[in-house]
Amino acid sequence: MTDALSVADLTDVYVRLDCDLLVVGDSILTDRHHASNGNYDADDPQNQIGGIIPAYPLSGWLRHGMEKVVQQHGHTACHPGESTANFMKADVYDRDLEAGYHEKGACVDDTKVDDGCVIFDLFGGFEGIPGKLMRRPIKFSPVRASVDYTHGQAEGHYRRLNRNVVSRNPEDHREPLRNSGIDAVANLDGCWHLSFREPNPAFLGLLAEAIDFLKRNNTEFMHQLGGSRNFGAGIVYCDLINPLYEDRELDRVFDRGKGSTTAMDEKDKRWAENHRPEIEDALAARVGSDHE
Repeated sequence: MTDALSVADLTDVYVRLDCDLLVVGDSILTDRHHASNGNYDADDPQNQIGGIIPAYPLSGWLRHGMEKVVQQHGHTACHPGESTANFMKADVYDRDLEAGYHEKGACVDDTKVDDGCVIFDLFGGFEGIPGKLMRRPIKFSPVRASVDYTHGQAEGHYRRLNRNVVSRNPEDHREPLRNSGIDAVANLDGCWHLSFREPNPAFLGLLAEAIDFLKRNNTEFMHQLGGSRNFGAGIVYCDLINPLYEDRELDRVFDRGKGSTTAMDEKDKRWAENHRPEIEDALAARVGSDHE
């Protein structure tokens, strides 16, 4: 992240994620701290446990936001699944196509297999075609001093939540039927490092609009992050951090004792007035050309 680059040169961006409680269905990888000394107790505050949030649920959340942006531009988005997949419900693929998708890969010209629609271009598809958007996992730590925001890390506090599923029959006196344990991260605040394999203002425009959409709709079930969204886990406040910021300015964003500098304010103004319209125009042109 540097002011010396133009928007046409940007390949690395950071998305700020702020979430009170996050539970992802693909689990959380943890690093048991030596303070537990072999006697791990998930509720012991002395266990300074860090870990990793996998990239897969993050990627699905972001892709869903990008698909909605393409659809709001009046076009269909590339379906993430194969038409021949074994879906759990009959005709689900056809219903998706009617709801604003086209078949995966239908946008690819047989003579140019690496040139599909913007969703296909970013996330890849069949025949070993890689996507041009690289999504990394997020490493988190409960110790703020150990977090390197320039590497897409976050402050977060891991807990193992245990819930008893009880009988609703009054005669059973709330007798537990089974115990359900889930991994969770509380008070998550940090950033997600994303990289484009090649610079493209349209890619950046789609990312910026998708993040805005996900922030506006973060309490809607379909646009929450994670696999346990029915009890509030996964409501995320997100923002695209100004790509013009330098690394020291990125760190300042997360420093609770410091505000923005005059240079940062000037970059915010330049981004909003000049570069944001530029990448939005590039996205509109790209989406339109994909469907001509």
